Amino acid sequence: MHGNTRVPLSRHINSLIVGGVIGDVLDRFVPTVDMTVHYGSSKVTSGCELKPSLIATHPIVQLPDCDDERNSYFTLVMTDPDVPSPGEPVLREYVHWIITDIPGATDSTKGREIVSYDSPMPAMGIHRFILTLFKQQVPTQVINLPRARHKFSTRSFAQKNDLGTPVAAVYFNAQRESAGRRH
Repeated sequence: MHGNTRVPLSRHINSLIVGGVIGDVLDRFVPTVDMTVHYGSSKVTSGCELKPSLIATHPIVQLPDCDDERNSYFTLVMTDPDVPSPGEPVLREYVHWIITDIPGATDSTKGREIVSYDSPMPAMGIHRFILTLFKQQVPTQVINLPRARHKFSTRSFAQKNDLGTPVAAVYFNAQRESAGRRH
């Protein structure tokens, strides 16, 4: 790991704990990759709020250009653990997007989309949308596809597909937009 990235990565894990991502969706892990996520010109930082109109199309997930990761491949999973509502998440988790075989030092457009991007449209309450990155053990990952988007489990998916623990994660919040709501 590069010395310059250790401090920001530890801050990322603390925000995942505060936001309940660690616990609800992921087990505690040590981030080793400093991925960046952008919806248009908006950079996603854990806990930020984005409007559904901004997240209608998939983000660009950039992997760092460092020697350690240049020959590696990654799998990205995006879920919502707050379906149908944060107070009663009986359909936890809803999978919005899965991309495999993302080459290191590139971005998500270079990977293989195996579950197409489904635009987040939270109906009730503030939802968390989590992007989790795994380092693949092999260059071309054979993935057991989820049977449905609802009741998905990032933990089980990683285990069934030998992805190990996450190497990075970030989440953002979104809630239904209304004409009277301004932020």
